[in-house]
Amino acid sequence: MHSAGRAGLLGRMTRLPILAVLMLVAAAVPAAATTLEELVSAVVRIKTFINPDGRSVANLGREREGSGIVIDEAGLVLTIGYLMVEAHAAEVQTNAGRTVPAAVVGYDHETGFGLLRVTEPLKIKPIGIGRSAAIKVGDPLLVVSFGGAGMVLPVNVASRREFAGSWEYLLDNAIFTMPPHPAWSGAALVARDGKLVGVGSLIVGDAKGENEVSPGNMFVPIDGLLPIMGDLLANGRVSGPGKPWLGVNAQELGGRLVVSRVTPESPAEKAGIKRGDIIIGVGGESADTLPKFYRKMWSLGAAGVTVPLDVMQNGETRRLDIPSVNRLDHLKLKSTF
Repeated sequence: MHSAGRAGLLGRMTRLPILAVLMLVAAAVPAAATTLEELVSAVVRIKTFINPDGRSVANLGREREGSGIVIDEAGLVLTIGYLMVEAHAAEVQTNAGRTVPAAVVGYDHETGFGLLRVTEPLKIKPIGIGRSAAIKVGDPLLVVSFGGAGMVLPVNVASRREFAGSWEYLLDNAIFTMPPHPAWSGAALVARDGKLVGVGSLIVGDAKGENEVSPGNMFVPIDGLLPIMGDLLANGRVSGPGKPWLGVNAQELGGRLVVSRVTPESPAEKAGIKRGDIIIGVGGESADTLPKFYRKMWSLGAAGVTVPLDVMQNGETRRLDIPSVNRLDHLKLKSTF
């Protein structure tokens, strides 16, 4: 979001009387679950410093800021991965103004989750992990971003549906909410029982789907965290070869997949894929949407498999056999914990 739009949304939030915000929050979170103060305190500000040679620097920058969510008593902080991927150092700031160094724990490309751990106790009550599978359209939830009670926004679930990102990323059942929160990156999506059900990833213009203009946010469902938590804590990444990755960004335009960006030094670039090329399919099978493209590619096997990509370049259709890699092996990752 451009700065003027973000400022406008933030201004509308902060003009809400604090008493009104507190009343809305109290109605959404039962007293038996957690207090507003505990809920707000558990969402911290994170700032990360990225490896200057990082592959993600060109798109995401060398320093990144957003929210993180304290999820255990020892100071484990969950956030959205693009805020910390390829970080060599990080810090966490509490709502009380205390700043503490944090170590990089792990990152997962498939879900988009990232984990940090503070180097000193925060003495903050963590948010409990809920069940995102139970969240349905119309449910009232809270979005909690760093910055105190004024950054708590009551929302409703606008849709539960598939989300395909242009960066070879696919969620089967993402959570879309309205109205939009202006500070969505790493924000906590909290259910009525006071438990965490999602982590903020994007601002979108079609939260309801079906090509309807409906500004909102997309959250990564929390159910994806527990199956990978052990691997992230032990190894900084999920074990195994991972899914095939080519390093191509594409957009669905006019019923075709048009390449919008090719990651430098990626398998796609090495194979000669360029911006403006059109992806026709995989191995002779048509792929005119991002989900179809990803699923056909991933069905070929694990990372390392050769992907027979059918593309149109300069008006001619070609078959390019591209050896895939694991996305994590391409990044400059360093677990510091």
